[in-house]
Amino acid sequence: MNELATTASNKLMRYQTERLQDLIREMIHCCEDRRFYETKRFGLPHAEIKCLMEFNGGRYLTVKGIAQSLDVTKSRVTKIVEGLVEKGLVEHMHDPRDGRIKLISLTGAGRKKSEEVRAFQKGIHERILLQLDPDQRKYVLSSLESLRSAMEAVKEQLV
Repeated sequence: MNELATTASNKLMRYQTERLQDLIREMIHCCEDRRFYETKRFGLPHAEIKCLMEFNGGRYLTVKGIAQSLDVTKSRVTKIVEGLVEKGLVEHMHDPRDGRIKLISLTGAGRKKSEEVRAFQKGIHERILLQLDPDQRKYVLSSLESLRSAMEAVKEQLV
């Protein structure tokens, strides 16, 4: 009887693992669709949108700081920033304390664009939550927090 319970438990775990993989893959696909729509709506490549979102109220950023935050090379950030400068969304200047460092800041147009993107993203998430009744919202958010914690724990084990 114990062997039968173990077999059933193993089958359930395999099913749940596959279901988790499928759900995460579907959610990622949904996020990629939103990202594609967002790039078309705002006329910016996704990398530039991500860079704009890094400012989040901050006055200045550095290429090094953006590279670390976005997990890309400094040369990639330089290209992204060049694109944003050409569009008039950011400007850069040398740090008065260290001329080797470029300080990057949003222009007025960049602040406006980042606020538009942030409002759009917030609206999408609000619309998602409105698809659920209030009790479901609490449960979904709690479950997602548990899932995130489990994912972080596994990530730490892999490092």
